[in-house]
Amino acid sequence: MKKKFLLIFSILSILIFHIHPAFAFAERKIPTNIYVVQNGDTLPRIAQKYKTSVQDLKLSNGLQSESLIAGQKLWVPVMYEVSAGDSLKEIATRHHTSVEIIKTTNKLGSDQLSPGQVIKIIPKKLPMQGQHILMTKEEFRDWLFNSRFNRKINLIQQHHTWAPSYKTFQGTSHFQLLKGMENHHKKTMKWSNIAQNLTTFPDGRVAVSRPFNSAPEGSIGPKANAQGIAIENIGNFDHGYDVMTREQKDTIVYITALLCLKFGLTPSIDSITYHHWWHYKTKERVLDDSRDFDVKSCPGTNFFGGNTTTSAKNNFYPLVVKKMEEIKAEIE
Repeated sequence: MKKKFLLIFSILSILIFHIHPAFAFAERKIPTNIYVVQNGDTLPRIAQKYKTSVQDLKLSNGLQSESLIAGQKLWVPVMYEVSAGDSLKEIATRHHTSVEIIKTTNKLGSDQLSPGQVIKIIPKKLPMQGQHILMTKEEFRDWLFNSRFNRKINLIQQHHTWAPSYKTFQGTSHFQLLKGMENHHKKTMKWSNIAQNLTTFPDGRVAVSRPFNSAPEGSIGPKANAQGIAIENIGNFDHGYDVMTREQKDTIVYITALLCLKFGLTPSIDSITYHHWWHYKTKERVLDDSRDFDVKSCPGTNFFGGNTTTSAKNNFYPLVVKKMEEIKAEIE
């Protein structure tokens, strides 16, 4: 009887972890300046409680609206008592801020701290223009694990923009390119919003645009979009065109691994899909069984070595699996 109970308990434990994988990561070592949203909470009430503004909460947390979901985590300003061994750099890293912000806020003339000293911690603000949020891949990790979504997500789409390409990216033109794509998708394609949820750039930055609670639009079609997250990678990654930078390559692998961990996905052709595997007109998945004029080359004939299922299995998925293990090891 005891062995049977242990077997049932083990099975349940595995199922719980598989269904809610993000919980194991997001709930560990919560910083003191994280507020967990409760039922009935509103941004104005939270702002009043922590003596800040709604706008600052939105910028610190990359919020595209004032809607909140219970369990969601928010960075908020707090007072922090310095402990022995603390350094400004370590405090800043743990609390989603910077050494410069802490020093400016507290009028500190040096990096020296004393145990028992009380300092104010203000979270850093993410660059935002309209709905577009620009982040490093590490900031996206925090944003993703702090967020809660009301839509089932089980498919990650990989695309390349073709145009804009590397020639278009000017190093600081992230928002300009995002706004241009948004306008094209809305005015020319007649879609309700920019099609993709995520965009990666040659410098390794990543932007959230279409809200995650809104399924991607157009492109692959409703079957792939219904429970999908669309990633547009800036560049033309067909053979003979843009050669992907190391920074962008690392970001694509990293954010794909994060999405797999967040939504409990195992990298495979059923969880990470290439646009090339979907029929241009019928919107059915054809994988490698298609004629060239029935499918697009997207995400590129040289995307991590190719755009076939074999290439994905040999070149892309192993990198994502390895990165997932590295992220889990870091958090644990």
